[in-house]
Amino acid sequence: MRLLQTMAGAEVGGAEAFFVRLAVAIEKTEVEQRVVIRRDPARARALRAGGVDPVELPFGGRMDFRTRPALQREIDRHRPDIALSWMSRASWATPAAQKPLAYKLIARLGGYYDLKYYRHCDYLIGNTQDIVDHIVKAGFDKARAVYLPNFVHAPSRDAVSRLGFDTPIDAPLLLAMGRLHQNKGFDVLLRAMVDMPDHWLWIAGEGPEGTALSQLASELGVSERVRFLGWRDDSDALMQACDMFVCSSRHEPLGNIVLEAWASGKPVVAAAAAGPSGLIGENEAGLLVPLEDPKALAQGVLGLSNDADLATQLAAEGYARFQRDYTEDAVVAKYLAFFESVR
Repeated sequence: MRLLQTMAGAEVGGAEAFFVRLAVAIEKTEVEQRVVIRRDPARARALRAGGVDPVELPFGGRMDFRTRPALQREIDRHRPDIALSWMSRASWATPAAQKPLAYKLIARLGGYYDLKYYRHCDYLIGNTQDIVDHIVKAGFDKARAVYLPNFVHAPSRDAVSRLGFDTPIDAPLLLAMGRLHQNKGFDVLLRAMVDMPDHWLWIAGEGPEGTALSQLASELGVSERVRFLGWRDDSDALMQACDMFVCSSRHEPLGNIVLEAWASGKPVVAAAAAGPSGLIGENEAGLLVPLEDPKALAQGVLGLSNDADLATQLAAEGYARFQRDYTEDAVVAKYLAFFESVR
């Protein structure tokens, strides 16, 4: 099978990180793969480190007259059976097959996007069932919309030292990760810290709300127990160091971070956004609390902190789900089986 993948996403993000993981994983199989990305030195380095040598194109705006012809040349050279596009810009730029080529054009969606950029696609992949439902409600043929999950890797690095972030060794430590954006609800988590005076918090990520969140932590009187770590590429080492993972998102289509916590064997407390709710279910593999409710979030964290048996039980169920459904082997097998069924 010959596969062409196109990605024109942002510098950082969950979908972009999963694209790299999937491309590297597919390179280990017998699939003949060509990967075309928007120019991004960091992404190109990550792909090459995994054995994938990407083609880099501008993927610019309306005045970009280079990308589409160059991408068509790559398609003509590689003659794929499957073309898999990621995100709106790459899907817009990747053409449907024209004779004599006969590939299937498939786009992968990780959010509730407008389908105007995807109407020419043969199939659409949603990484949650709720996103697949959104695709169908938007008018796309139900028979051509499929759910395929993400995968994450088990931890490969030792825990980072708490001392390196001026954090007591014996303090209950919470970890939160993601772009510092309003959707992630880190302001809710900081407000919850007021009611958890013995807990410490690490927030890993960068984004437009960084300054405002730091100011809020000071105003709330919790800044001495909160560490803003910036963007990190060692999430597994951070997971290993914490006692509990907290997802406070107002809006979270999937929640790769929940999968990473499961893979690390950590208990999870999450606001009941669509993604975490779909993963956790009826408090079976984590604890769900109402959206935008600092008091409820604090109560959930304190409840698990004070009930070691329940925390262990939830973490064990999360790890079992990771092992069953969200490993590299399990998810790559599902992708390849789907490709074979439609090519």
